[in-house]
Amino acid sequence: MMARRISPGYMAVVTGMASYVDAAAITGFAVALTMLQPILGLAPIDIGIASGTLTLGIAAGALIGGRLGDRWGRRPVFVATMVGCVAASTVMLLIPPFPVLLCAAALLGIATGADLPVALTTASEMAPERIRARLILVSNLLWVAGIVANLLISSAVGDLGVTGIRIIFGHIGLMSLLVLIARLTIPESWRWLAASRTTASSTAARPGVRSITRAPYARHFWAIAGFYTLTNLVANTNGQLGIYVMVNFAGATVPEAARVVLLGVPIVVVGLVIFMRFADGPARFRLFTAGAVVGVIAPLVLAVFGVTLTTYTIATVCAAVGIAFAFEGMMKIWTQESFPPLLRSTAQGSVIALARATAAAFAIWTPVFLEYNITAFYLFLACLQFAGVAIAWLAFHRHPFGSSFALEATDAPVRDGAD
Repeated sequence: MMARRISPGYMAVVTGMASYVDAAAITGFAVALTMLQPILGLAPIDIGIASGTLTLGIAAGALIGGRLGDRWGRRPVFVATMVGCVAASTVMLLIPPFPVLLCAAALLGIATGADLPVALTTASEMAPERIRARLILVSNLLWVAGIVANLLISSAVGDLGVTGIRIIFGHIGLMSLLVLIARLTIPESWRWLAASRTTASSTAARPGVRSITRAPYARHFWAIAGFYTLTNLVANTNGQLGIYVMVNFAGATVPEAARVVLLGVPIVVVGLVIFMRFADGPARFRLFTAGAVVGVIAPLVLAVFGVTLTTYTIATVCAAVGIAFAFEGMMKIWTQESFPPLLRSTAQGSVIALARATAAAFAIWTPVFLEYNITAFYLFLACLQFAGVAIAWLAFHRHPFGSSFALEATDAPVRDGAD
């Protein structure tokens, strides 16, 4: 008997919640660190180490989870990762000593990092071909939702001390638990099952990690990795340390800084909705190009005019356009389009791992760099943003839909439990 069908929309939301938890972890931990400064007596280098630990954990998790997802299947990995998120956030709720907090941050990072490539690949592989890119971008809307939820919570509890910190960490844990429950209803990707069976019944060896760096995949892998690594350095700095910058350099309170960041959210949401409409057609690359240009302007505003609440608001608006049209959404789409099923999760995990590991190393020293010369720092970020989008433009402007050999030609029904 055929099991009940699961709609692609439901699949996209439940798997896309990986991005919600990722955003909630990054931004929530950042706000909590700022609030923990006087409580734990944290120095700028401590803030950098803690931020870097979370980001490095995400990098390691993405690399491990991506490969395990291609070898063992998507479902067991994206269920186990949510268990890790619940455990880590529970430890953080206790406001432990700084070394224990670092361990919890590492676990949270590993769990969220491992979840991203397998969950997003599941959404991609279970989606009908004609709306695949659109459903992938659902995860970006949920990523924004995670940021918004944390900003709203931060605005409300930013002055409550330990109670506020526990509410922030409790939000991450509660959402992880709800996602875990929903994930239990999601079956294994039929595309992965089909590819795995084909490989098992043939004499050909299962493709390994090195395959993504060799022809015919290497060109697109390195282009996507370069694009996402460089642009993520800018986005990660804003996401993890934006409130820290406004509090320490613009004289804002935590609630004021959270509200400034919140102003850019409607632009991201509207931009993503527009982008989703054109994501499966040729117009998406024109939108990518426009977003790339505006995204470079964002750090330039802070470099030229200095850091105030006004300039940070302008920069946030520009960054929002770049995020909607020329950031992680395009990375996800190009990765899914450029690699076959048994390499897809590995490739995406490797891209995420490289980007987050680089961001982790960068984040450790960012507070020190900001203290040394904030103008030069934001000028450097503008150069990184430009280099990242330029790499992607050069690689994909002639072939904006990735590698056609990786696209499956047929659709199959989304089924729950049916084999």
